[in-house]
Amino acid sequence: MDRNRLAWWFSTVVGCGLALSCASGPGIAAQQIPIAGAQSYAKNCAICHGDGREGILPAFPPLVGIKRQMSDDKLTTIIHDGKGRMPGFPQMQGAELAALLQYLGTAGPVVTGTGAGKKTEASGQAAVGEALFHQNCAFCHGRDAMGGETGPDLTQSKLVLGDKTGERIAQIVHEGKVEPKMPSFNFSSEEIASLVAFIRWRVKMAAEHPGGRRGVSVADLQTGDAEKGKAYFNGAGGCAKCHSATGDLAGVASRFQGLQLEERMLYPRGARGRVTVTLPSGEKITGILAYQNEFTIGLRDAQGTYRSWRTDRVTFAVDAPAEAHVEQFPKYTDDDVHNLMAYLQTLK
Repeated sequence: MDRNRLAWWFSTVVGCGLALSCASGPGIAAQQIPIAGAQSYAKNCAICHGDGREGILPAFPPLVGIKRQMSDDKLTTIIHDGKGRMPGFPQMQGAELAALLQYLGTAGPVVTGTGAGKKTEASGQAAVGEALFHQNCAFCHGRDAMGGETGPDLTQSKLVLGDKTGERIAQIVHEGKVEPKMPSFNFSSEEIASLVAFIRWRVKMAAEHPGGRRGVSVADLQTGDAEKGKAYFNGAGGCAKCHSATGDLAGVASRFQGLQLEERMLYPRGARGRVTVTLPSGEKITGILAYQNEFTIGLRDAQGTYRSWRTDRVTFAVDAPAEAHVEQFPKYTDDDVHNLMAYLQTLK
């Protein structure tokens, strides 16, 4: 497979995207590095991340301003080894690697505006924050902050609406979040202030122009009967066979709200199955299910090492709890879903 086809897979890294930062190396003059780096980017990265590093949403994240997220050492490891669907580029070494990293660490084009048909444009501090938001946050939260492929609608966020000083927003931006996954960003206090100004401006615009939201509000999902939902949970739904309201689901409604909670109820995205493979020798190897098709079974063992075998040479048993949710899909009635959702929202 040639490099251009490989570049197609230069895709998203888990979280909100890949970050590459400045680097330098011997053997190449400083004034030559941006040109060489731009050429390397065009050859290897532009097909997925755009000619101007602006990203191709929703599939491929922008690479402008990405030096704020990862160190050079970590980024070099990702480039060489790959991660997720992104292949490794181990042949990128020395001057070429240094040139690419320095190019990606330079300022990119400023893209403003929340889309066609926008009646009002941000100004002042909010306009500065808009450019910063588009470069770093829009991939997950949408260019208008009203929700994207993986990030929630910030114009309806309880944290945003309740943060009068901007301190809680700043904390989340600086520290990131584990669930839902969000990377940390190294922004200055002035940059944080501009981001807060833009988000608040978007909250104001959303309130002044209702009807434009793309998501589902919490109120839309509060129409069921909680008592009937509890009966379904403990009875016909079979939920209590794997879950407990006072165990793994304790406080679930405090961690997730609205559509996010319902999505996890219907199918817990990210739930990992386990598999035990029995070798011809009788040795049993257990780990996280990493790959399975008709011909191959693969796992990651306790050390994180990926191992795979031909299915005709081993026996294996898969324990995939999320499959029970899939099997439940055709059994739900509309009332079942609404009632179960109402019950789960009481588990705070």
